[in-house]
Parts: sequence; structure tokens; C-alpha cells
Amino acid sequence: MLDSMKGGALPLSSLNHISLLCRSVEDSLNFYQNVLGFTPIRRPGSLDFDGAWLFKYGIGIHLLQSPDPEAIPRKTEINPKDNHISFQCESMALVEKKLDELNIDYIQQRVEEGGIYVDQLFFHDPDGFMIEICNCDNLPVIPLRGGEQVMVCKRVNLGIMPQQKLAMQYASTEESHITCA
Repeated sequence: MLDSMKGGALPLSSLNHISLLCRSVEDSLNFYQNVLGFTPIRRPGSLDFDGAWLFKYGIGIHLLQSPDPEAIPRKTEINPKDNHISFQCESMALVEKKLDELNIDYIQQRVEEGGIYVDQLFFHDPDGFMIEICNCDNLPVIPLRGGEQVMVCKRVNLGIMPQQKLAMQYASTEESHITCA
């Protein structure tokens, strides 16, 4: 077990991106653009492998072409306990309607804590990576030590890095299919 008292945690500022291995970068690019509203951005020309970079909601998604696409396990069961990324939204009903229109299979869950309810929708991207859409800002963020509420997810200021400002300006001109906080 790491000793957190030795100099503290790493001096991090924010989540920059996640990388996902894909059977088809083209199929995944279509999904992240047209379902989740991400905007393709320029990747460094020195990268010598197939892929695509996207940006929206203060984070990047890097799609990487698998050298062996058939080695990526095909997931059919939607399991909320699987690895996933979660996006906050303002209208679960609109998200559910859009998923229905796109014929994307999903499951619903509701979590309750002290009379506060969080609704969740789970579905897969083309490669089986789990996506969650939720109204998680209903739930206060309370540290285990101290016990007082420190923030509500919706009110967090992302502190955008200078190199992300251009991508965000461009991305904000694109219409999003999911209205998120």
C-alpha cells in the first residue's frame, strides 16, 4: 500500500483524455461524433499509427486502431459494473429518446442516497466500451474524511488548459446531441 504521507499525491490539474482501442476508428469516430457530440481535432503528425482525436465537455477521447481488431472482446451484456466513462446530462428523457431513435440498446438504473435519486443509462460504443449518461449532479460530493459537502458536480469549474481553449471554441460551435452541464 502506498503511503500517502510521503510528499502527498501527484500534482495533477485535470483529466486530459482517455484512449480507446478500436476495431474500426471510422465506426468509433462516427459514434463519438454523432451520438455523444464530440468534435474531431487535429492529432500530431508524428504519430505513425491510425487513430483519431476528439474533444468536448472538457475532455479528449483518443481512438486508436487495434493492430488485431478481432482480439477486442465483443461485449453483448450491458453491465453497469464494467469499466466505463460517465457523462452528466440535463435531461434524461431527451437522452433516452435519442438513444431510442438511434436504436442503441441501453439499460436504466436508479441510485438512491438519503432521499436523493440519480438516474443512469448505460450502453456500449461500437467496441463494447461502456458509456453512462446520468444526472449525477443531484448527488453531493462528500469526502470520507470530514463529512461536509465540498461541491456539487454541476458546479465544478474545469480550469481549462490554454491548449484546450482553441479546441473548445471550435467544439462549442458544433451542435451537441446531448445537453450536459
